[in-house]
Amino acid sequence: MVRTARQHDCKEELRDVSLKVTPARLAVLRLLEKEEGPIDVKTIVDYLRKQDSTVDQATVFRIMNTFTDRGITKKIQLHESKFRYELTSIAEHHHLICTICGKIEDISDCNIEALERDIRKKKEFLVESHSLEFFGVCNICQS
Repeated sequence: MVRTARQHDCKEELRDVSLKVTPARLAVLRLLEKEEGPIDVKTIVDYLRKQDSTVDQATVFRIMNTFTDRGITKKIQLHESKFRYELTSIAEHHHLICTICGKIEDISDCNIEALERDIRKKKEFLVESHSLEFFGVCNICQS
């Protein structure tokens, strides 16, 4: 688990990035904080509907785009026809994706910093960001 302990007020986090505190934004932010991996818009909409929210898919897309623009979330594409989102405050990590069941698991013990230093030295290339996903079969699907 690579989640960092978050002892904060979601309302304050929204205000810190000059966003109006709305029930929908708060609900989405709280959902992102409790999820174990990156989630898509459909998952967010389904969650909000279970919370008796009338927020539609277009509104959730706008919220996620705003969160990403303000640095609260990052957009991830895992070779699917959709984007997933996760909080930027989560410690640096990568993903293991099961090609059978679709389960996504975080992995944090990659030595990417050393690889980036090596790239900088050997190729004179400054890495500003990276994305690394491993695709395979999870232990449950292997059984």
